[in-house]
Amino acid sequence: VPEMTEDIIGKLFGDRGYVSQKIFEELYERGLEFITKSKKNMKNRLLKLIDKILLRKRAVIESVNDYLKNVCQIEHSRHRSPLNFLVNLLAGLVAYTYLPNKPSIDIYPKDLPALPPALF
Repeated sequence: VPEMTEDIIGKLFGDRGYVSQKIFEELYERGLEFITKSKKNMKNRLLKLIDKILLRKRAVIESVNDYLKNVCQIEHSRHRSPLNFLVNLLAGLVAYTYLPNKPSIDIYPKDLPALPPALF
C-alpha cells in the first residue's frame, strides 16, 4: 500500500485486509487518511459521518469498476502500443457514458434537515 500511494494525499478507502496500525500511521504522516471498516478484534473508532457513508458506498464504486472492465471492456493486457491503449480506454469510457442505467452515489442527505452541515 505505501508504494502504491506515494504521491497521493486526501482519503483512501480500502478493505479490512489492508488494515494495520503501522500502515495507518505511515500514511497519516504523509497526509493520507486511510479509511476501512474495523476488523472484529480491533477497537471501535470514531469516523466522520461522510466517511462512514462513503465507506458504505464502496460497493457502488466497485460495480462501476466492474461495468468498465466487463461491459465496456477497458481491461485488456496486450496492447501493442501506448496509443492503442489510450484509444481502447477512451472508447470504453465513451461507451460507459451512453449506458442507460449507471450506478450513482448520493451522499448528501435530503431527508435529514436536522443534521448540521459540519458533519458533511
